Amino acid sequence: MMALDTTALNSAGIAPDTALGKAVAGRAQVFRMTQDAEDAVLRPRDAGAWPHPLRAALAARIARLNDEGALAARYAADAGEFAPLADPEADGQAQGLAHVAAFMDKVAADTRHVAAGDVAGLQAAGVADADIVRLAELNAFLAYQIRVIAGLRLMKAVPA
Repeated sequence: MMALDTTALNSAGIAPDTALGKAVAGRAQVFRMTQDAEDAVLRPRDAGAWPHPLRAALAARIARLNDEGALAARYAADAGEFAPLADPEADGQAQGLAHVAAFMDKVAADTRHVAAGDVAGLQAAGVADADIVRLAELNAFLAYQIRVIAGLRLMKAVPA
């Protein structure tokens, strides 16, 4: 994989022939590892209760909650039957995933107010602990990726 062939760099609009593109090329390993982490949370070997299309829809939802429309569109393209969940206005009721949508929204957009009761609510809804961890991993990765993209955009805007 070329250093610039990653979701983060493509979403930030980093061109390889720019000063920033050349600087990023010198940190190719960081961006390869970031892409590997994305692949691991979106297409893990053991998906548990969350198949890739659902993970993609949730990733798109998180991106939209963070005003990352292009990133959201990229993930929503893989959401398949779960595409309605990519919209934060959808409550997940139609898919039987209202508890998951509410948890993901709170973790993504109101992190400081997440409490043990939120996890207990998922457990009460029958979500296995390992699957709760998988949801948290997805949310944590998106938080990281969105910040990387925002930082790259800021660097791109600064004159050399």
